Amino acid sequence: MSDGSLLFLMHLISKMRPAAEGGGRIGIVLNGSPLFTGDAGSGESEIRRWILENDLLDAIIALPNDLFYNTGIATYIWILDNHKRPDRKGKVQLIDATRMYSKMKKSLGNKRVFLTDGQIVEIVETYSGNLDGATFGLEYKEPVKGNGQGATNGQAEVEPPRVVSKIFPTTYFGYRKVTVDRPPQPGREVKVKFKKGQKPYDPELRDTESIALGEDIAAYMAREVLPHVPDAFVNEDIKDEKDGQVGKVGYEINFNRYFYVYKPPRKPEVIAEEIRAMEARFLELMKGVVA
Repeated sequence: MSDGSLLFLMHLISKMRPAAEGGGRIGIVLNGSPLFTGDAGSGESEIRRWILENDLLDAIIALPNDLFYNTGIATYIWILDNHKRPDRKGKVQLIDATRMYSKMKKSLGNKRVFLTDGQIVEIVETYSGNLDGATFGLEYKEPVKGNGQGATNGQAEVEPPRVVSKIFPTTYFGYRKVTVDRPPQPGREVKVKFKKGQKPYDPELRDTESIALGEDIAAYMAREVLPHVPDAFVNEDIKDEKDGQVGKVGYEINFNRYFYVYKPPRKPEVIAEEIRAMEARFLELMKGVVA
């Protein structure tokens, strides 16, 4: 374990009221590390796996940067619930509120933005909405843009808010990391002792593939690997310790991947025109210096 925040999260979970007694909820602010740190089979991944497979994770809210005094890094609110509403069972709601903020007139340490009461209400309403009938991965909510009103205590004008919500099944974040080997190549000496019946392989040619949970491994190999490496094969001796299936199960939550927005590259002629304008401006400045 390299991330102690996940251990603290497990400590909080141990203090939750049992579901049979009405259940409990947890809200905690963490940095981005607990979302993805640790490979399949590692302590961090196994904690995420336990939380998701037990349907404890209700939502994660991505907050804007520069929100806290001591740090400007990305932060996230994790909300866990061991007694979910029926419409939220088996689901995880991800909310991107990174663009929902107001700028401060004067920074306080690393804190350069804040959330108005109205923006907080918007985020809470996005989270508390009913998820019945939600399309997995395609549930959006974008509030109407603000009019610059609502800043208090002499703070700066409010930027147009924007919040996006997406719903995923808990299994969506899981993957199976399989080991892909290749047979010894002609002219290469392999110093490995193989067990009886074990398919020989060259350890220096070993690779891995991360395959979504539920996807057929053979179909994935035929589509993604074999067209490029025809002699590759899955090492079926490496299995998950818990389910006994080929490959190690891992879990990660990649916020940037789920909320990625494609931005087309700028037109070359526009960039060239800007460069020419900058060159002309530079020459004018140089004339003033030389003169």
